[in-house]
Formats: sequence, structure tokens, C-alpha cells
Amino acid sequence: MSKLITPEQLAKSGSEDGNQAAIFCWAQINVAKYPALKWLHAIPNGGSRHIATATNLIATGVKSGVWDIFLPCPIQTKWAEQYAGLYIEMKIEKRRNQKNGGLTDEQVMFGAYAESVGYYCKVCYNWEEVRDILIEYLEYRI
Repeated sequence: MSKLITPEQLAKSGSEDGNQAAIFCWAQINVAKYPALKWLHAIPNGGSRHIATATNLIATGVKSGVWDIFLPCPIQTKWAEQYAGLYIEMKIEKRRNQKNGGLTDEQVMFGAYAESVGYYCKVCYNWEEVRDILIEYLEYRI
């Protein structure tokens, strides 16, 4: 009998991809407790790609600056704030103390726009931060 891979194993490298894979692993494990996690999804807007692939993605609507993870789940918080959904931008830990937390200018603009139209937006530097934000959001504790 094989053992299931854990979020900790996926995030062990410390890479953004590893941490993002860890959060989707965690989400799959916890979808029964938080059913909205079924619709948590990644947005393929960055990374190194062959020029033909990058050109096709741009032609089909991928936008620079759009954040990495989206949860299409509106909530009303205990403070009577309403959010239309949750955007998360993943960065590696070493970018935490950089200008704008490591965000590009386009990512800063996207985050400001998304917040201005009612989305909750957070930048996270490891999968545990993402997990904690998802739990707080889904339990209306933000």
C-alpha cells in the first residue's frame, strides 16, 4: 500500500510551484470540510514557457499581473464586509521583504483593482499562509 503525498512533502523545495502544489493537495484533503475548495483554482499567468505556448496563452486571454489562485466564493464577514471572492498571489519566502513584497507593478495594479471591486486579496509566501487565509475566509473570520 502506497502512502499519500503530503502538502509538506510537496512544499519541501521551498519553490513557488512546490508551495502552490501543497495548497492544492491540502485543499483536496479538506474539501469535505470546506466544500467551496472544490472550485479553488490556479491561474496560469506566469512562468517560463516556450514562445509558441506563451503566444497562445496570451492570444486566448491570459493576462500579466493576474494573481495565481482564485476562490470563487462570496462571503459576508462578521464585520459586515462583503467579498465577491478571494485572490491569492504566491511568492517565495525570500521575496517577502522586497519592494511591494516581491509583486510586479502589474500585480500591484491587479490587486488594487480586485480589492476596489470587492475581492479579498492576500499575498502569501508559503502554503501554510495560504491554508490559514483560506480557513479564515471560509469560516468568515477575516
